[in-house]
Amino acid sequence: PQSTDQDGGRKPLLDITHTKVEPVDTWKPEANPYESGFSLREAEPVPRAPKPASQGDPNCKVDLAFLMDGSWSIGKRRFKIQKDFLSEVAQVINVGVAGPMMGIIQYGDDPVTEFSLRTHSSSREVKSAIDKISQKGGLSNVGKALSYINKQYFSDANGNRGGAPNVAVVLVDGWPTDKVEEASRLARESGINIFFVTIEGPDDSEKQNLVEANFVDKAVCRTNGFYSLPVNSWFALRKAVQPLVKRVCDTDRLVCSKTCLNANDIAFVIDGSSSVGTGNFRTVLQFVANVTREFEISDTDTRVGAIQYTYEQRLEFAFGQYNNKAELLNAIKRINYWSGGTSTGAAITYAAEQLFSKSKPNKRKILIVITDGRSYDDVRVPAEAVQ
Repeated sequence: PQSTDQDGGRKPLLDITHTKVEPVDTWKPEANPYESGFSLREAEPVPRAPKPASQGDPNCKVDLAFLMDGSWSIGKRRFKIQKDFLSEVAQVINVGVAGPMMGIIQYGDDPVTEFSLRTHSSSREVKSAIDKISQKGGLSNVGKALSYINKQYFSDANGNRGGAPNVAVVLVDGWPTDKVEEASRLARESGINIFFVTIEGPDDSEKQNLVEANFVDKAVCRTNGFYSLPVNSWFALRKAVQPLVKRVCDTDRLVCSKTCLNANDIAFVIDGSSSVGTGNFRTVLQFVANVTREFEISDTDTRVGAIQYTYEQRLEFAFGQYNNKAELLNAIKRINYWSGGTSTGAAITYAAEQLFSKSKPNKRKILIVITDGRSYDDVRVPAEAVQ
């Protein structure tokens, strides 16, 4: 929230040049109109052919929801700037049934759907609808709005097409007045790619007023900078149109649509027994590294842990010990081959105790066992226990 802004036809002539005029009975006052050749029934209007729907840009096929800030902190003038920004995005993005479809939710104390994804099928229609939006007022409850889009907005009834990535762009004046982390996590796990456009965000002296520190990093799809656009001034918002459109249309980078990549704790349980051998062990580590590269590594995204086992078990590194990809890949490379027997069941139990007991409740828990042969102990019971 910021301080309140005070600004707050003519019918065409009938061409009768070649028209043959048929004689009709002259009407008399006492005559019955039904017998005089006239009908009291009006002629049926000729139906107009339906206007073909805009096809839109096929290179930007996304289901795009904007969460616009309707809080009182904006004021009338900045709310109008926000509407102008959305209109320009609609124009640039080229809305259509074979391309992007666009909807808007306004949030304050509570979120309200201004129009759904299926309501308008062209940029012109979307711009006209934006012009009619009026400010609702209230606080800046972004978390509540993100929960709303996840549970209700991106539905088949509202025009969610399934084959198109779901994208939510949050416009926020300053900072939210509620927490966003949990609602954002659930939205990401549902496959929604969350972007934040933060206008006049908090400076160092204002960060003490935040309800939730680092709220952007906790909300966006990934913390790599691609999903966040900070804007220093409302009067510079228009400059964000082209960068934002370019990003939301880059469907290859909308990784939160690939829900298996979101919010995981992945444990690799690696066989270090004598039968593996040094060369094969290095091959296993390369496999672990290749899998790891496919994920966004951070405390809020995917965390990776590793255990090596023989008859005994050794924790190579825990969840969250390395929270960036480069450090994690180096740690995998440094794992030394142990050599010994093979007790896979005990290693699974050890992973549950040493890694997953410390897993966050909001993480999807994945255990990957890599072994080259039969275990000397029972595997079925420990495996069923951790499931």
